[in-house]
Amino acid sequence: MNVTYFGHACFAAEIGGRTLLFDPFVTGNPLASAIKVEDLKADYILISHGHGDHVADAAAVAQRTGATVIAPYEVAQWLGKQGAKTHPINHGGGPDLGFCRVRLVPAIHSSSLPDGSYGGNPGGFVITSAEDNFYYSGDTALTREMELIGEYARLNFAVLCIGGNFTMDVDDAVKAAAMVKCDNVLGVHYDTFPPIKIDHEEAIRKFSAAGKRLHLLKIGASHKF
Repeated sequence: MNVTYFGHACFAAEIGGRTLLFDPFVTGNPLASAIKVEDLKADYILISHGHGDHVADAAAVAQRTGATVIAPYEVAQWLGKQGAKTHPINHGGGPDLGFCRVRLVPAIHSSSLPDGSYGGNPGGFVITSAEDNFYYSGDTALTREMELIGEYARLNFAVLCIGGNFTMDVDDAVKAAAMVKCDNVLGVHYDTFPPIKIDHEEAIRKFSAAGKRLHLLKIGASHKF
């Protein structure tokens, strides 16, 4: 599966000839100045929660591409009022898109929308398909709920927040990777702002010491998992 990283927690995964775009945040990201929002492609846009650094460009990309936004109910309602086509979901549920199945799983975080309105429950996503399976944690603390994912989904890779301060740090992300039984990890939600800057070499070393591989992609770069 080909994955492209657009900075912060925004990435795209290509499955069955379609593109799933997660948490589009380019506008306002000081590290993603080389990425143009109008170049982002999507057949579906998946939103983990309502914070601005995850929904900033969702409505614009959805309107331009015609992509369906899959998001927690309150986030979907909010984006729908901005003209986006939406499919609202909640924990434990999610659509079968034919080429893949989407499931919203718990995340421990907060969720308010940019206008201050209630953003519902934050979540992560488990994507299963005939091609590959992966888990995106969304913004979350370490939680035992992750062990359930390791029981039912054989993951090819996991996309985990690693920046600390607002989410898991590197040490907790190593534990999360063990809980979901995945040795191949794409790190996200780091370096964008001063409180979440990390030591790249140390992070890679800690994952390696646990028998796992951490991928820290350059913004705009792709990797085939």
